[in-house]
Amino acid sequence: MNAVIEFLHDFENYTLANVVIRLVLALVVGGIIGLERGRQGRAAGMRTHILVSIGAAMTAMIGFYANQILGMNNDPLRISAQVISGIGFLGVGTILIKGRFQITGLTTAAGLWATAAIGLALGAGFIEGALVASILSILTVTFLHKFETKLNRRLTRFGIYVEIANDTVIRPCINHLKAKYDASSIQVTAPRSGKPGNVGIEANIHNPKNRMTPCEISMQLEDELDYVVFAIESI
Repeated sequence: MNAVIEFLHDFENYTLANVVIRLVLALVVGGIIGLERGRQGRAAGMRTHILVSIGAAMTAMIGFYANQILGMNNDPLRISAQVISGIGFLGVGTILIKGRFQITGLTTAAGLWATAAIGLALGAGFIEGALVASILSILTVTFLHKFETKLNRRLTRFGIYVEIANDTVIRPCINHLKAKYDASSIQVTAPRSGKPGNVGIEANIHNPKNRMTPCEISMQLEDELDYVVFAIESI
């Protein structure tokens, strides 16, 4: 145990071996986290996470190198602080709003942010914290995925748009949506088709017992109600 502690404390020195080990650890950690994102088909995959991790580690080392080796009287973490805010611009590019309740890319953006923080810790020599954070991050993006998917199936919500033939059946349609699909936030809108006389109805659907997809509900509404012109998922 003492040998491990001495080995970790040795990272306070900026020797060539220590620099190489820090950068290799940043590569490995970033690669493992990014590998899972790549398997999920995300835009920011293994290479992106590796570059973020190595870049963050390098940024931290530059600050400490300038302070300790070059003797500059400055805050060694001043440059590193810009990484945390700057990585947000990269994360925003991975977020995509697909619908009223469908936002993708948040996990990838958070993963990039966490990878940058781990890279900074490796660059600063905080190896213990970086390794623990890496393990927890990897467990989060891998093993918790199935649990989150199962939970989301119970909490799934989506919007539905229903276009009806005339305004005389607005109330029956709303009552049907509430009774059968537990619809909420119902709004009467202009028809998307632009056809005179038609009326549009938008609603939020939260029906975990039924577990029906937006497409299935749309088809069911068109089949069951004669006055429904068409129904689609509202985005």
